Amino acid sequence: MFRADLASCADAVQAHLDTYLVAMGDTHVVQAMRYTLQGGKRMRAFLVMESARLFDISNAQSIWPAAGIETIHAYSLVHDDLPCMDDDDLRRGRPTVHKAWDEATAVLAGDALQTLGFELTLAPQVGDATVRAALALELARASGAQGMVLGQALDIAAETAQTPLSLDQIISLQQGKTGALISYSARAGAIMAGADERPLADYARAIGLAFQIADDILDIEGDPEKAGKRLNKDEQAGKATFVSHLGLEGAKTRARDLVTKACDALAPYGARAERLRDLAEFVISRDS
Repeated sequence: MFRADLASCADAVQAHLDTYLVAMGDTHVVQAMRYTLQGGKRMRAFLVMESARLFDISNAQSIWPAAGIETIHAYSLVHDDLPCMDDDDLRRGRPTVHKAWDEATAVLAGDALQTLGFELTLAPQVGDATVRAALALELARASGAQGMVLGQALDIAAETAQTPLSLDQIISLQQGKTGALISYSARAGAIMAGADERPLADYARAIGLAFQIADDILDIEGDPEKAGKRLNKDEQAGKATFVSHLGLEGAKTRARDLVTKACDALAPYGARAERLRDLAEFVISRDS
């Protein structure tokens, strides 16, 4: 049932993005944007729309910031795959943008996807100006030098560090690189409602970390065809990970404990948050 709900959200967001992009023409940059926005689990969009549902905010409103966070996430992947960053040639089972086009197009498509994320988040359909400004401010903080970009910078620096990162350093890195956008997505509903963000922030902190631990486990145990990307990169590069610090079974135990913590954080919302609890379970059971 949950996977069907997640897929339904992904389909709705994809349709929203497809419709919006039609008006942007068919330049090679827009073609690359459209290519990048195909596929994916849309977990961040699901978090936005489910957190909004907790506060009786309609899908017609929440789908705008939900689509917006997906374009921000897509931009980060395009840039992350570039030769000057992680240098990957496969994403979601297809050639990365700089392979399908060229590096310049990848940079420009990423830039355009980033600005599109704010355009969608600031759309009048989202709510009044105060709500839209609050969302945009939090999105900027989560995606910039205090959040995702900081995490990516720390990750790049770790590749040339003389000593492997400690477990605490890895946690700090991932709270930026992966966790910041997840946190924003989970808090979006509370931001739109002007409600207390703390329970959703606690939930997001736990699932964000569990998500990255699951990624590290998949890098060891995953199927490259299902993952749609190259695996065993961290091990081959000698990078410190949750698995290298905790061991495979220790990492699985830590991820499971974090899911329990995430579900406990949702207690104030009762049965209304059941699909968010399902998402927490999905985070550590996925195969890609």
